[in-house]
Amino acid sequence: MTRRVLLFVFAFGFLAGASAPAQLAEPASDKTVPFKTYFDQRIRMRDGVELAADVYRPDLPGKFNCILNRTPYLKSSENALTFGRYFAEHGYAFVAVDVRGRGDSPGSFVPYRHEGKDGYDAVEWCAEQPWSTGKVGTIGGSYNGKTQWLTAIEQPPHLTTMIALVSPSDPFVEFPTGDPIPIDVSWYHFTSGHVLQNMDAVDWDAVLKHLPLLTMDEAIGHVMPAWREQFEHTRLDTFWEPERYQNKFERVRTPVLHISGWYDDEQIGTPLNFIGMTTKAVPSVRNHQKLLMGPWPHAVNSTSKLGHVDFGPSAKIDLNATMLRWFDAWLKGIDNGVEAEPPVRIFVMGSNQWVDEHEWPIARTRYTEFYLHSSGRANTLYGDGKLSTDKPQSEKSDLFTYDPQDPVPFITEPSFAQVGGPDDYRAIERRDDVLVYTGDPVTSATEVCGPINVTLYASTTATDTDFTAKLIDVWPTGFAERLSDGIVRARFRDGMERENLIHPGTVYEYKIDAWNTCQMFKTGHSIRLEISSSAFPKYSRNLNTGEPLGRTTNMVAARQTIYHDAQHPSHVTLPIVPERAK
Repeated sequence: MTRRVLLFVFAFGFLAGASAPAQLAEPASDKTVPFKTYFDQRIRMRDGVELAADVYRPDLPGKFNCILNRTPYLKSSENALTFGRYFAEHGYAFVAVDVRGRGDSPGSFVPYRHEGKDGYDAVEWCAEQPWSTGKVGTIGGSYNGKTQWLTAIEQPPHLTTMIALVSPSDPFVEFPTGDPIPIDVSWYHFTSGHVLQNMDAVDWDAVLKHLPLLTMDEAIGHVMPAWREQFEHTRLDTFWEPERYQNKFERVRTPVLHISGWYDDEQIGTPLNFIGMTTKAVPSVRNHQKLLMGPWPHAVNSTSKLGHVDFGPSAKIDLNATMLRWFDAWLKGIDNGVEAEPPVRIFVMGSNQWVDEHEWPIARTRYTEFYLHSSGRANTLYGDGKLSTDKPQSEKSDLFTYDPQDPVPFITEPSFAQVGGPDDYRAIERRDDVLVYTGDPVTSATEVCGPINVTLYASTTATDTDFTAKLIDVWPTGFAERLSDGIVRARFRDGMERENLIHPGTVYEYKIDAWNTCQMFKTGHSIRLEISSSAFPKYSRNLNTGEPLGRTTNMVAARQTIYHDAQHPSHVTLPIVPERAK
């Protein structure tokens, strides 16, 4: 596991999964320019802190457009050299910066808190250098993606364009539980101090089982204030405002290339950002947004196969050339056709094809409700749960017991590197606390491409609990491929701004955002929906007591009832895309 984490971070922490050196794109022409590296340059922030940077730039006279990457994963990594060389050889100055408190940069690392203003100052430093044209683009993924958004809303005058890969969303968008996901504690440990911490020293399986969540850092072996501070603010209050950008798209004035993958464990942010920029940004940049979604994990474009699913030879693309074309268009002003291309390029899994669209979500989508049905025994893979477009009439409810001492497993490695994939959930579906609703095999290929939303009518014996949903593609072999999933915490059913406990036995309507997918259900495959109350360790366990989140160890089992009748038509809304013209 540890080797996997480290390889991932060095691959993704710099450019979010961009390929390793051997997989770099060929130069745009046979001619590349010589470059020179200037190590340990100092970028002065407005408060006097000087961040450390390495600058790669052509070893030629003249001025150059600048590409800026700011990272907590160390500017001295092999990938920094790889991409610094790549862009410098194509005529750019590339600036790799250790963010405040990481690597060679002084100060304390407090995740995201300094990135907006520090980003502004770094952009303007790049623009002011004697070797700079004044045009600055930014690039990076995951943490390095969100830092770009926080920078952009500060509106540095010389920020010209961005390539944002696998960007995290605002607080509580990806994980609307009020507390951090347990696996995140491994990231806080990995990035504590100035250097990358040794992950082999920790028994992560034992750490993830630790309660209360507040003191998981002690289970690792040291106190981490940034981890603990989150439990002081378990709802969306003013504390989180400095980390938010998705409520401020009107402040972003730049063209953006948005990149993610359907199995990116922070996937939800990238489509939301594209939607936000094409609908809420200033009119002058709304039409200068591009969305690229592949069949990729968080480490985008790193593989064409995830688990047992092979997405075919076209799954990996020449991503470096794609990014270079974007910068050539917006920084060098080269008319290379980027602007003339459709704004959305997505990979349809199952059929394993790249397709172009003109908007996201796709305008011609037919949003179709698939309703839950059973005779009261949808429990397990072998129950009587059905899924169809027929509305329910008089049907028995389904019941199960959710015990936080024995939560439903979410198939994943115990690290922040990648949370889940197209895993086979047949073994999990044998549990009595998992309700399984399966449609008839499709008689013709059916494309489900867009946001997945679940409406659930449920009651519980607890004062607070969770409900989870998972969309599955069932192959004729029985292989149950996870596509997407989501959760709702009962106390936050009306939004993350306030906590509102529930009354035991009362039926409530719950909305579950199960993110997005783009899957062709091939002939003979079936659409399946799983309903339960836990997915551990992707989401924290709800202890069912209604007590303050993350601070207690008390837990009780809850009896859950899922209703699907004429008055309570529980369903999943699927985005069905009509067949494309040949």
